[in-house]
Amino acid sequence: MPPITVSLALVIFAAGVVAGGLGVALGLGGGIFLVPFLTLGLGFSFKSAAAISLTTVIATSSAVASARAGKHLMNLRLGMLLEVATAAGSLLGGITAQIVAESVLQRSFGVVAITVAAVMFARLNRRNVIICSIDNPSPEVGRLGGRFFEAESDCYVAYRVKRLPLALGASFVAGNLSSLLGIGGGIIKVPVLNAWCGVPMRAAAATSALMIGVTATGGAIIYFGHGDLQPVAAAPAVLGVQLGSWVGMSVAQRAPVKWLKVLMAVLLIVVAGLMFARSGS
Repeated sequence: MPPITVSLALVIFAAGVVAGGLGVALGLGGGIFLVPFLTLGLGFSFKSAAAISLTTVIATSSAVASARAGKHLMNLRLGMLLEVATAAGSLLGGITAQIVAESVLQRSFGVVAITVAAVMFARLNRRNVIICSIDNPSPEVGRLGGRFFEAESDCYVAYRVKRLPLALGASFVAGNLSSLLGIGGGIIKVPVLNAWCGVPMRAAAATSALMIGVTATGGAIIYFGHGDLQPVAAAPAVLGVQLGSWVGMSVAQRAPVKWLKVLMAVLLIVVAGLMFARSGS
């Protein structure tokens, strides 16, 4: 890890602001952007970058949970159910990361990013909404469905959760990749919930942002125990992500869902290319 100077701390803080804003807007937690920047741009080892990223994911989750409480975007029932599978995967991933080569981690990161980008492009013009009404809708949404007000459409929307076993399996994988790659797990949960489980993009992003903090905690503890987490480097990243999270929440409220998906897909493809290039060098 490079020595932490004042100028480097400011760079990490600025990167945290950008990662936090994009991470909250897309429900990914910011790790998908921060890890490549720390490794490719600043020369951190992958494990150190992943450890720092997981601490910022915890901060992001706390900011989102406090800001969006009461707005019904976060599906608490669904989130707590999926978190059981996610936490189990997170603990396994933190252990696996200690025995897997860094080049393998980087290639895995790239494969996951490209796969998610393809899913998001395929879903650009599809929405998971049962009804959109100017009044609070009351259709049957099941035990895990939900309702919320969408500012973009200026109406209340309702949705049902489908294919729960798929969501549970994806959550386990997300938890594993969260600790293994330091990405928070939202990179898997948001596309799966949106593409195959009937959850609208905004609700999927908000629910994912709530869960990723719990997921990241297990992995961060393991990294810290192995000496990979350096608080002096994590502190400016956490502060930057906190600031970026508030900006991202305000922007994402009215941003068109289609363009949120496009932004997610494009950024993931760029990051995947960089990680593949790094793994082969």
